[in-house]
Amino acid sequence: MGASMSMLKGTNVPVPTPSVRVELGWRSGPGVPDVDASALLLVSGKVRSDADFVFYNQPAHASGAVRHDGKTPAGDGVTDTLSVDLASVEPSVETVVVAASADGGNFGQVPGLYVRILDMANGAELARFDSQDATVETAFVLGELYRRQGAWKFRAVGQGYDSGLEGLARDFGISVDEPQQPAQAHAQPPAQPTQAPAQPLQAAPPQPPQAPPAPAATPVRLTKITLTKEAPSVSLAKQGGTTGTMRVNLNWEVRKQFKGWGAKLGRAVAMHSDLDLDLCALYELTDGRKGVVQALGNAFGSLHQPPYIHLDGDDRTGAVSTGENLTINLDHKDKLRRVIIFVAVYEGARSFADLHATVTLQPQHGAPIDFSLDECTVPSTVASLALITNEDGDLTVRREARYLVPERGVSPQRTIDYAYGWGMNWTPGRK
Repeated sequence: MGASMSMLKGTNVPVPTPSVRVELGWRSGPGVPDVDASALLLVSGKVRSDADFVFYNQPAHASGAVRHDGKTPAGDGVTDTLSVDLASVEPSVETVVVAASADGGNFGQVPGLYVRILDMANGAELARFDSQDATVETAFVLGELYRRQGAWKFRAVGQGYDSGLEGLARDFGISVDEPQQPAQAHAQPPAQPTQAPAQPLQAAPPQPPQAPPAPAATPVRLTKITLTKEAPSVSLAKQGGTTGTMRVNLNWEVRKQFKGWGAKLGRAVAMHSDLDLDLCALYELTDGRKGVVQALGNAFGSLHQPPYIHLDGDDRTGAVSTGENLTINLDHKDKLRRVIIFVAVYEGARSFADLHATVTLQPQHGAPIDFSLDECTVPSTVASLALITNEDGDLTVRREARYLVPERGVSPQRTIDYAYGWGMNWTPGRK
């Protein structure tokens, strides 16, 4: 497939397909801020409610039409993708805005930023817009999918904000949670939103963000936490993740084998044909019971009774895998003493070499916690990802990212047990 021409700002192209994948891409490297894709569903230029904002903390729209699928490293670049099922977008929604925000810097520091619209059915590129003139902006409207006479089009926009995701969100009518003064949102009586005339997106330079029209019951949280070697731990209570469930996701991509958009399909193909990674957890409960949650031996666990950890099958349909997921019930966190989340190569690969992997822990009521695994330089078939410990009733999540090399004849599970002093008795199991 030849490289298509990049669109000029303000131009549009038809999108003649019922569902598309929106791919935001950039080149990563030292000093490059992390970039996050988001989408806003607009009626008359504004969201109807905070539910019309799809991003990392709110990854699926209630209509099912727009979904944030997340990041994939690809060579020296990174992509963050959204799926848009145009056929399912509610009739009243006229526009789906495709936006980006920079975390820890501005877009002047992000090389090679682009957005591509791909046909979900065959991966063909329908549109591409390269952003080339960014400076101090920390949020960007890259483009918009919009309806014209019953058909969808994509317009290249390229308008930035120096007030970050928050400024962009507020500009479209979203109320944003301010972690510094959480009480403020409840103190004011709800004001009636005023009807402002819809502004075209190519308006003059962005105005300072307006105050949100009416504080929502639970404003949108924009925070997220990335764990690093230097700052490996975080308390769940400190950022609101104390009740409900926490979803743990492992997403990976095999490097070098695939290029371009094929990498996305490649991940699913690689996974099914020659790579089987299993997400597992060793747990110890406060009553002293210990065990393992894993696909091996159908030990999938349980969410509402001990161990309050459940291994999901793939819970999304579609051509591209969203990796492996397990869920922890935080309503019973007082019953958990410690949990080690680990991943084993079940078959098809000698080690984690050439594998890019990202771990995301998403509490239902808190900021997502993510980290990537370092490059693997040893013949490892098992890696510990995160250690969750109960410290005075609060769960602390610690990034482990340790590759272990099992001794001959020792299973990956037993290798983790030895490394962390779990002390369980193991018998051979099968899948």
